[in-house]
Amino acid sequence: MPPVALPLHRPAAGDGVVDPREADKFLRLFHGENPDAGPFWPRLHQVLAEIDAWGTYTHTPEELAYGARVAWRNSSRCIGRLYWKSLKVRDLRHVETAQGVAAESVAHLREATGSGKIRPTITVFAPDRPGRPGPRIWNEQLIRYAGYRAADGTPLAGDARNADLTAMARRLGWPGGPGTHFDVLPLIIEAGGRPPELATVPPDAILEVRLVHPAFPWFAELGLRWHAVPAISNMCLEIGGVCYPCAPFNGWYMGTEIGARNLADTDRYDLLEVVGRRLGLDTSNDRTLWKDQALVELNIAVLHSFERAGVTITDHHTESRRFLTHLEREERSGRICPADWSWIVPPLSGSLTPVFHRYYDDVQLSPAYVHHARKSQYGG
Repeated sequence: MPPVALPLHRPAAGDGVVDPREADKFLRLFHGENPDAGPFWPRLHQVLAEIDAWGTYTHTPEELAYGARVAWRNSSRCIGRLYWKSLKVRDLRHVETAQGVAAESVAHLREATGSGKIRPTITVFAPDRPGRPGPRIWNEQLIRYAGYRAADGTPLAGDARNADLTAMARRLGWPGGPGTHFDVLPLIIEAGGRPPELATVPPDAILEVRLVHPAFPWFAELGLRWHAVPAISNMCLEIGGVCYPCAPFNGWYMGTEIGARNLADTDRYDLLEVVGRRLGLDTSNDRTLWKDQALVELNIAVLHSFERAGVTITDHHTESRRFLTHLEREERSGRICPADWSWIVPPLSGSLTPVFHRYYDDVQLSPAYVHHARKSQYGG
């Protein structure tokens, strides 16, 4: 297609102002992959006129859904992209208050959970517009466990990764939970230029799986559990130059995310030594490979428990094969499949999976899910 003349008098660049070149690029992609979308040129000129007048433009519902799905397709750190076309898109761009975001985030969890049959879902709230930023959720995920620490910074209970967020919630008025390892944090939502507000996630919207081991009855005594839906909530969905700063989205868990990272990382729950000692392993020397044995048993417990509870989860061997299927499909379609090797290769038995033994194109494509530095007058 020939280039189109871009507006000569568009608003100055700034927060919420769209670069017309990004809109042009997205619309060409959208119409190129959706031949039934209608004529391209009238739509492009309409969008450019909106940007010229207002500094931004409005996606059609079809453009929004396509952009959200392609952003998942472009996520270089995600191994589970085979089903990108099945992403359910909840278009809630009219919602921009903290109360509305809280209510619909809870609805997102209920719909995505599906009594354990997890469905990949995204809820898209109001975008950033010139002089009118969209809402934001400060929590990394819709469900996060509190992290408590002593005055000297020593971890006391919970998820150490969330200690700062927990402290912020306390400053905003959260009284704190009972002090267990699995107290669910409230959502911290900033909207409309107002101070951030707290919103409790009701227990009936949170499906949790209690972790047991198929061969070791003592494992249940550890009192471990994990939530079923990994809903990322602090990333911006960027489509054609428009930023949707509040767009929580989820797939389902791969077992190693819980067993090899959340529960095992030293800056998270740091459970390997506890498990190793209960297994009767020699933990005095790394050369006994006690950490490796404990890590495998921890991951077995996670997969076994989710399966027993009827909650969707996948293992790293299966998901590695699925990713290569996705990669082959993308190559047949003439598209680049971006992938970050350090994220695609699982954190357990990496060399036993087929994704280990090759290189990838680690490029940044758009639409995309991206992290932006939080801009808030209220800290955080």
